Amino acid sequence: MKNLIYVLIFFPLSCYSQKIFSVEYPSQSDLKVFVVDYKSQADLKVYKVDYSSQAKKNKGLWYFVKYPSQSDKKIYFVDYASQSDLKIFFVQYKSQSGWSDNSKKYLLY
Repeated sequence: MKNLIYVLIFFPLSCYSQKIFSVEYPSQSDLKVFVVDYKSQADLKVYKVDYSSQAKKNKGLWYFVKYPSQSDKKIYFVDYASQSDLKIFFVQYKSQSGWSDNSKKYLLY
């Protein structure tokens, strides 16, 4: 019974998908995101994957969906870092993705 409770509580968090939809207005978003110029400035290094099945866990593997209803999170890209909840940097390789600032991880759960 104890193992079942553990699985029911923690398994969904470990498999959390990162399907993202970019909205037009800040009021429609779950969080505001700023794209930084340098990897060292980012809270999260993001790799855009080609298929939704590749966007697993909370590790910076994002799949951009076509419709808001398909998304796990709706984001709005802001013009200034001071307006953001999360600063990201888009990386070229999947292996480069991940969190630089673990204190912000909760934003994508």
